[in-house]
Amino acid sequence: MISRQALVVGLHRGRAELRQTVRTPREYLGHLGNPGMFLFAASLQTGNIPGSPVASSQLVVAGGVASLLLLVAMVWLPQQLATEREDGTLLRLRGTPGGMFAYLVGKTLMVVTIAVLSTVVLLLGGVAVAGSGFPQSFGQWCTLLWVVTLGLIALALIGAAVGAVLPNPRQALGWVMIPMIGLLFISGIFYPVTSMPQWLQIVAQVFPLKWIAQGVRSALLPDSAVVAETGEAWQHWETFGVLGAWIVLGLLLAPRLLLTSSRRESGSRLTARRELVGQRSY
Repeated sequence: MISRQALVVGLHRGRAELRQTVRTPREYLGHLGNPGMFLFAASLQTGNIPGSPVASSQLVVAGGVASLLLLVAMVWLPQQLATEREDGTLLRLRGTPGGMFAYLVGKTLMVVTIAVLSTVVLLLGGVAVAGSGFPQSFGQWCTLLWVVTLGLIALALIGAAVGAVLPNPRQALGWVMIPMIGLLFISGIFYPVTSMPQWLQIVAQVFPLKWIAQGVRSALLPDSAVVAETGEAWQHWETFGVLGAWIVLGLLLAPRLLLTSSRRESGSRLTARRELVGQRSY
């Protein structure tokens, strides 16, 4: 049974990591650079969404919200897990009562905070750059909340599973970024998904990013933009179903892979890695 003390320790751990991030310019500037990238892409857009009076720049801002969740949960988080597995952090926590739970609580706090702050920066910037804004009704706010929540849970669980199997942090970026870039281009982030070949639309519908982006667009864009969506509908039930399926898959994979990964670690393996790093430095 998970103790209250482990939960408190996890929250303290997460706050300490957030303070460290704030004090490290390279860290927080890297996170701020992500919404800046999508604002720049939005500023380059001209014209409207085909068949709609809504500016294409607003589509990019809405898609950027979904992409920020992807970047923090599927790129940043796996790198963190691979790094802290290699430097012995997970090995030390494995021998501490409630240590792994506290670790996951801390990482959850980090992921949620980074995702929320990045999203707020993007939406505020979208007002100036693309003329977009925040949801205009209570229903749209509710839609944004449940889509972002389910999407972040699904992506974080898969990201944790990926981080558990990555060989090392040096290879993490290469292993993760290539498929992520592909998903960004087929999920309707920069242009309507219906403008792509039919077979690519089918591929995109298998993965959560397309559905997160579509759900966010339904919360941020007027109903006239729905003409560029699959089936000319926001498909909220389909979005809920796909994200729910990915959450179930993540719950089945992530805990097992993290446990297996931590069990493979030992003091001798950690020492061997450090000696190898030392030899390479000469």
